[in-house]
Amino acid sequence: MNHKITLVTMSLLSIVLSIFHITDDIVRGIEPGDTGTLTFILIATVLLYGTLPLADRRAGFIIMLLGGIGGVLVAYVHMRGGGLVGGRIAGTSGMFFWVFTLIALGTTGMMTAILAAQALWRSFRRPDAATP
Repeated sequence: MNHKITLVTMSLLSIVLSIFHITDDIVRGIEPGDTGTLTFILIATVLLYGTLPLADRRAGFIIMLLGGIGGVLVAYVHMRGGGLVGGRIAGTSGMFFWVFTLIALGTTGMMTAILAAQALWRSFRRPDAATP
């Protein structure tokens, strides 16, 4: 198994699921679709940059690690009831997609964090494995 390909794939899946999630939140009215969305666009861009051009570097591993942890935290906060309109979303249409996206985001985020932590660890054990 090629760890780099798996790490990049998991990271890209997490980013796509995050975009689906924020889009669904905006459509449902959980998040306002205002200029604050630009903050998310900036974060997603940094995550993409860390995943694609920096995939073999320590900076990329750190960005992917933080992105993976962020994906897990988003799923955790929402499943605990944070960010819900009136604390209830279960009665709305499209609930399956919302829950599926959160579970998939949490899963791919956790996998990204684990793989990025391993890659970061290996980069310190073998200095030639990653370019600082």
